Amino acid sequence: MKRTVILKVNSERPEMDKIRAAAKIIREGGLVAFPTETVYGLGADALNPEAVREIYTAKNRPLDNPIIVHISDKRDAYRLARELPENIDEIMRLWPGPLTVILKASEIVPRETTGGLDTVAIRMPSHKVALALIRESRVPIAAPSANLAGRPSPTTAEHVKQDLDGRIDMILDAGPTKIGVESTVVDLTSKPPRVLRPGGFPFEDLKCVIKDLRLYPSVMADREIRIEQPPSPGMKHRHYAPKAKLILVEGRMETLVDKIQELVNKYRCEKRRVGVLSTDETKHLYRADVVKSLGSRKDPACMAKNLFRLLREFDEEQVDVIIAEGVPMRNLGLAIMNRLRKASGFNIVKV
Repeated sequence: MKRTVILKVNSERPEMDKIRAAAKIIREGGLVAFPTETVYGLGADALNPEAVREIYTAKNRPLDNPIIVHISDKRDAYRLARELPENIDEIMRLWPGPLTVILKASEIVPRETTGGLDTVAIRMPSHKVALALIRESRVPIAAPSANLAGRPSPTTAEHVKQDLDGRIDMILDAGPTKIGVESTVVDLTSKPPRVLRPGGFPFEDLKCVIKDLRLYPSVMADREIRIEQPPSPGMKHRHYAPKAKLILVEGRMETLVDKIQELVNKYRCEKRRVGVLSTDETKHLYRADVVKSLGSRKDPACMAKNLFRLLREFDEEQVDVIIAEGVPMRNLGLAIMNRLRKASGFNIVKV
């Protein structure tokens, strides 16, 4: 078991002595959890196969689940990838930010990083701590979310500690992340390009730049779609799940509330401790053991930021069942619903 060092870092003006300490660990093949604008990532040298294997071990992550490579200089994309599309410069103008692109991998990227695929997922985060760490490490950093595989992604350093304390070398703590759901993943090797995972960059905004962009069928799926070789993180294995059983109720708000309360009553009669994941508009209507609000339905950015934190809080309050409201699948609502459907194992009730 490792001793995990936790360093508090200023999110706007990262202290360089702390960044250098973390970068030294990366260069020496170790693991550092660090904040991005989306969630906390678990970083290793993306070009060091042994270091990347340590990520899989620390997270209990399946080996066929590819890892996103984080860069601090757009020119690195040309080194890590080949056969770039003609409009790649226009797309890269969206960086830094919560957008990951999938390209054909160059020969320098190890198969451990790509999950055995011939493609590589690349993004440039906008968080100042993440950028400072990548620059100081002088290598691209492979970084999935810094949690045990299958658990809700971490949006604070405390979440990372809960899952990975003693399994990694260092955590850089720069406070809560701003977006709260992972990056949007776009496959630029397919024609037309497809969103494989909705995330912090809304589909509607991306369409303004990538005119022929489509959604991969599993993005909107309300049942499990079998994918043998996932081209992106978050597509094949169960993700984002709390320890409690999660049921997602989808439908019009008028019927949604009655159905959720009916389910609450049913499980409480079975002596289960029941939580409801509601919204500001409906929170006062429920009678359950624990009721938490994602935020207002009019503010999907707020709901996204709160999602994973609240799923972890339900576990801390030891509920047996969580019944969650579906939200409109617009803007960041698409990413929220994608995560809730997967977290429930597609245990969905439609009303």
